[in-house]
Amino acid sequence: MKREFIIAALLIFALGKVIAQENGVHQQSTVYEWPSDPQVKQKLDNWQDKKFGMIVHWGLYAVPGVIESWSICSEDWIDRDSTLTYDTYKKWYWDLNKEFNPVNFNPGQWAKAGESAGMKYLVFTTKHHDGFAMFDTKESDFSIAKGPFANNPKADVAKYVFDAFRKEGFMIGAYFSKPDWHSQYYWWSKYATPDRNNNYDIKKNQWRWNQFKNYTFNQLSELMTRYGSIDILWLDGGWVRPLETVNEEVLSWGAPVPKWSQDIDMPKIARMARKAQPGLLMVDRTVHGPYENYQTPEQKIPDTQLNHPWESCMTLGGAWGFVPNDQYKQAGVVINKLVEIVAKGGSLLLGVGPKPDGTLPDEVVAQLNAIGQWTSKNGKAIYNTRITKNYQSGQTWFTQSKDGKTIFAIYCLKEGEYPVKTISWIGNLPKKGAIVKLVSSGKKLKWSAIDGKTTVELPGDLPGTEIAVALEFTRDN
Repeated sequence: MKREFIIAALLIFALGKVIAQENGVHQQSTVYEWPSDPQVKQKLDNWQDKKFGMIVHWGLYAVPGVIESWSICSEDWIDRDSTLTYDTYKKWYWDLNKEFNPVNFNPGQWAKAGESAGMKYLVFTTKHHDGFAMFDTKESDFSIAKGPFANNPKADVAKYVFDAFRKEGFMIGAYFSKPDWHSQYYWWSKYATPDRNNNYDIKKNQWRWNQFKNYTFNQLSELMTRYGSIDILWLDGGWVRPLETVNEEVLSWGAPVPKWSQDIDMPKIARMARKAQPGLLMVDRTVHGPYENYQTPEQKIPDTQLNHPWESCMTLGGAWGFVPNDQYKQAGVVINKLVEIVAKGGSLLLGVGPKPDGTLPDEVVAQLNAIGQWTSKNGKAIYNTRITKNYQSGQTWFTQSKDGKTIFAIYCLKEGEYPVKTISWIGNLPKKGAIVKLVSSGKKLKWSAIDGKTTVELPGDLPGTEIAVALEFTRDN
């Protein structure tokens, strides 16, 4: 069947909702365990200063522009062209490695766009569930460094991505999928692949599972020892977990539950990783415990403020990776989410997907630049802040400086609300005689407080493009 026909048949699926999240792929853990390692604590505090990061999904799925990896999973929520057999489709998908040749690969463009937006940390997909490695692994030939791109000077893609973002001052995170659907040690071709889980009885085939554990350990060891300083190991695929950790919370997600314990020996992985990268933050998503140093609710914001480390990972468009004609969130929408997330104690990890040629879509760059127009002027109210007890009053959200001496009030405008002449809120009263000023310009503002309600007069020359107004003052204790 012609490649063009297959791609056309899949675009309806690719451009639809990213349904994986609705089928319990990654919900938020409800239990958090603080780390005890002093170096991890220090790095975690540093990470909590950053507030805004970029997650980059880039792999085989970019070539036809379909949802990342999930199209080769055979769960009933997956939609594919009914004229294709499952095996035919999988073979076509695996064979995309013969076409993936990103000759315009430009990680410097990605990093500069992220820096322009005000992002401070990176999470890059070194390997997604489909098993295609975006680094030069010695454990498999199924990688970007073994196909048509092999002779390119930048064939070891992860190295150049990490270097480009380090140059812009980013913390560096390596995304790694614990399941590997291409590996014969995870999806054994002897059997069908009914869902996202491994497809054979581990107890009856202990040798095979041990091979998978070794394979996973060795690939992670490559990432931890060959690519310079790594700050975050972001492990995806939370269904790969010891069976005893599958509790009522996990069952409520609605995802297929493993039939047997998929234990990959996280303590051994952690010892290796932190020996190579002291203080490394480990994010074993949804598997609460000592290796989930911060939580990662996906495509949503928690209802209330949380006092432990977390991030919301969300897409800028409708999909994590590149799909044609994607619809991207406007800068104002992203900034309003960023403000709410930070006021509730979290960070925003915003997802973008480079095109198959290795460059970001023009509209992605434009939206990131627009976001940066706000963060560059108002970042003082976002970065290096911490939560305050009274964190919301209507459309106004509050953060405070790490020393607790300064309060920031951020008023998020509704669509079409500009111009705004005054802002009012309840609680967080400025100290008597305090100076209230705009974060963006330092301009002092008139204010009054009556019966616990603060009202601030805004200047008439406030730019019409303002989507959130940030103020700073000393609070009356």
